[in-house]
Amino acid sequence: MFKRLRRYRTVLLPLYLLIGITIVGTIGYELICQYNWVDAFYMTIITIATVGFEEVHPLDMQGKIFTAVLVMISFGIFAYSVSAVTRFVFDGEFNQIFKNRKLNASIQKLDNHVILCGYGRNGRQAAQILKKHNQRFVVIEKSMQLTGAMQHQYSDLVISDDATQDEVLLKAGILRARALITTLPTDADNLFIVLTARNLNPNLTIISRASEDNSDTKLKIAGANNVIMPDKVGGAHMASLVMKPDVVEFLDYIVRQEGNSENMEEITFENIPEHLKHKTLKDLEIRNKSGANIIGFKTATGEYIINPDADTKIIPSAKIFVLGTPHQIQKLKEMLS
Repeated sequence: MFKRLRRYRTVLLPLYLLIGITIVGTIGYELICQYNWVDAFYMTIITIATVGFEEVHPLDMQGKIFTAVLVMISFGIFAYSVSAVTRFVFDGEFNQIFKNRKLNASIQKLDNHVILCGYGRNGRQAAQILKKHNQRFVVIEKSMQLTGAMQHQYSDLVISDDATQDEVLLKAGILRARALITTLPTDADNLFIVLTARNLNPNLTIISRASEDNSDTKLKIAGANNVIMPDKVGGAHMASLVMKPDVVEFLDYIVRQEGNSENMEEITFENIPEHLKHKTLKDLEIRNKSGANIIGFKTATGEYIINPDADTKIIPSAKIFVLGTPHQIQKLKEMLS
């Protein structure tokens, strides 16, 4: 709010000064020269504008002195006003205000979107994945150098500000968002964002980056659903490539999902047809009807089961993980719709 006031002050201050000098001039002519209010206002306007019209009534010595002072003061105010308005337009502030209005209007239309805090290396990677899946997202990044280099389909949804501020997250539509990803380099900043975001939207899915070994626990306590440590993940991944290179590369191929292809699907309890709820995995007949395979199951308590038994019951809050070709996944979606 204060930033907005400072931005508009460049134009509003000259306007206030012009209004002030007009009021002072009108009152002065009415008191000093005994003009009525209409004549006093008219005399003030032609004096400030220096248009050279004749006086409404002949001026006495006091009236001439007042007029001379009014001309000098108003000339300075007029020169300052022209300079301020010119600077406001040519410095890009006018375009920035127009851009902010357009940005706010675009964000107001968003619903179920993702907020991405930070556009460094990890932030750019997250943006690429979101873009591949046509997921609308808003980027919050205070570095103009990073935001100026953005070249993606949602580059118009960028807020150049501090993501740790409540009003910035509200501006990004956090109350209507489905998820928030924070990738700032400082764990303290990520922790602050997680606390604020969880307080503003209790149902939000929050993914946070962490650098220090003891930060992941604190971030989860603060409200993060998942915490990713890029350095630790990178090192473990490289070691796995040494021990089981083909297995790791195969898993990378599945997860990568180039373009719009999807090889994995997550089925929630709510997505299952009503007549199949509380049944078993065998009753779904996913393999027979779509060709895809059930590779994992998440219980209501959050426990993961790899290659679950066919007699596993589908209960509320459970999730089923399915692997297949893009064609098989599409067929599965149609089967469940």
